[in-house]
Amino acid sequence: MLTRRAVQVASIRRLSTSSTLLNQKPPPSSPKEKKNYTKDDIKYGPLSQAQQAYLDRVIRVDQAGELGANYIYKGQYLILANKYPHLKPVLKHMWEQEIHHHNTFNNLQTQRRVRPSILTPLWKLGALGMGMGTALISKEAAMACTVAVETVIGGHYNQQLRVLTNQYGVKLEDKVTGEAIDKSDVSKTLQASDELQGLKNQISQFRDDELEHLDTAIEHDAKKAVPYILLTEGIKLICRGAIWTAERV
Repeated sequence: MLTRRAVQVASIRRLSTSSTLLNQKPPPSSPKEKKNYTKDDIKYGPLSQAQQAYLDRVIRVDQAGELGANYIYKGQYLILANKYPHLKPVLKHMWEQEIHHHNTFNNLQTQRRVRPSILTPLWKLGALGMGMGTALISKEAAMACTVAVETVIGGHYNQQLRVLTNQYGVKLEDKVTGEAIDKSDVSKTLQASDELQGLKNQISQFRDDELEHLDTAIEHDAKKAVPYILLTEGIKLICRGAIWTAERV
């Protein structure tokens, strides 16, 4: 038969053992191995109605804007190409780039079934008149027109890129397991679908082309146009109004 002291010692030992077990930290679990995702591994969630609507506006206004740029350069080329032979290759290069931009957005408009601006005939007439009118004033005035137009278009493209980059997050899922993918586990280029990333790349490239045209116009004496500030600010105002209208009508 155990004495009282033996019972107390046994009890203390049991308590000490239990306390030790409770204080022991569980063995560290091995970190979950991160998967190197590619586009083929990812399923992209659907865009919201607001996101879809904004994409349609982007394509409609950019198609209208590039249509206008196409006709502005066409008007300038018609007046200046023969009068200033040294400008002919410069004007032709810029005009051909605008034709490419316009054709690209025409194709996107057809693919996504986006309705064109109902004022398309007005954009053609107004743009051709702006190109020819400034070219008739002087080659410097035509170049000043280019500076104004490309300044507005370049800024407009930058704004679109900010929206498409920052406000177009969708749910990402593993195609095989169906598990949600944390965006921190994939690069920024993988966080957007091929369609969205392709549109961003095109807008980025076209913006760079427009800014190249701006630099070219400055190199060819745009700032010597008289009156330069009045001419450029007036054309900028017209362009901003046209963009606002084309987005909505």
